[in-house]
Amino acid sequence: MAAASSSLARRAVSWRRLLLSRGFAAAAGPAKRVLVPVAAGTEPIEAAATADVLNRAGARVTVATVASAPAGDEGLLVEAAYGVKLVADGRVADLEAEAFDLIALPGGMPGSAHLRDCKVLEKMVKKHAENGGLYGAICAAPAVALADWGMLKGLKATCYPSFVEKFPADVIPVNSRVVVDRNAVTSQGPGTSIEFALALVEQLYGKEKMEEVAGPLYIRPQHGAEYTLEELNSVEWKCSGTPQVLVPVANGSEEVEALTIIDVLRRAGSNVIVASVEDNLQIVTRRHKFNLIADMMLDEAAKMEFDLIVMPGGLQGAEKFASTEKLVDLLKKQAESNKPYGAICASPAHVLEPHGLLKGKKATAFPPMAHLLTDKSQCEDRVVIDRNLITSKAPGTATEFALAIVDKLFGREKAVSMAKQLIFM
Repeated sequence: MAAASSSLARRAVSWRRLLLSRGFAAAAGPAKRVLVPVAAGTEPIEAAATADVLNRAGARVTVATVASAPAGDEGLLVEAAYGVKLVADGRVADLEAEAFDLIALPGGMPGSAHLRDCKVLEKMVKKHAENGGLYGAICAAPAVALADWGMLKGLKATCYPSFVEKFPADVIPVNSRVVVDRNAVTSQGPGTSIEFALALVEQLYGKEKMEEVAGPLYIRPQHGAEYTLEELNSVEWKCSGTPQVLVPVANGSEEVEALTIIDVLRRAGSNVIVASVEDNLQIVTRRHKFNLIADMMLDEAAKMEFDLIVMPGGLQGAEKFASTEKLVDLLKKQAESNKPYGAICASPAHVLEPHGLLKGKKATAFPPMAHLLTDKSQCEDRVVIDRNLITSKAPGTATEFALAIVDKLFGREKAVSMAKQLIFM
């Protein structure tokens, strides 16, 4: 009996370790409630990273639109920045009487201005702060919304560099990636989103939980430094005009990875087509159950020519990609034509490897899945390029992954400029 109990205990420990390795953090006690308000023009990376990371910590995250349209799917549709379409969980106007442990504002313009102009949200944040609640904002939102509401008076704070001058005299500006002063947490931009979210986790749950959540993200060891990548057998990625990029998405795709790829490549000037491999355009991502609206169905996209096909990770999404014959055929044709293709996180191991798309090439993948690769020699690298193949590890490497693609499609100068724009370096 004792041996059986010991075996069960060992299994429980192993299962917990597996869950943690895949980003599942166990929460003790009632879940903390978090409100992430969004609006037309909200920066999608910042919204997704905040929701994703806090959800990993065990928080119950509600993404709510400040739009005043009636409830229902149509009224919850949010046209975020860079053509990203999201479906919110609800409306801020319907949540005024509810209590939250944290209210965190993503940035983006005019998204931040729309948040500022929402009187219900302003009232909620002020009441929340008066009761000692934690609140935060990133990018333009600290200056455009929080400071405008008087929520940063006498506090140290940061924001997107070009918005610092909008801080009133009663705010103490600090040139830092993340600033915590009393109950206010502020941050600088898309490239600091995960750091911002982890700071919020630490304030809500403590340092130990923050470190537990940070581990499976594989964030950069040196924030702000110039990004690096491992390139082998370098070849030029040729495009005739504007790069045409296909980003397939599925239920269970990792939202930070998907939205970072879409956002960064559209910023750079690529024509990015987001295609659903499911039965409809609305897909539910892995972590927060973020509702993302694709541009078209894969059947329609399959009729087009692409300079690059690149897949986000998320185990459930990767498994769906691997079983979608039309997508696998597109990837194989892309590889046979020596055109670029790539994947991040679970997708190199669960899509590319089993279909022979890594044969003769070096790649990396999400570390707990790297054992599935035949060639594991580059698995320690964060981004690996081998000729027309590009792979990467995890949500914490997604920006480097996207910037490496910009580097190959548009050149190093453009990539470095983008990295600075994102506040990544």
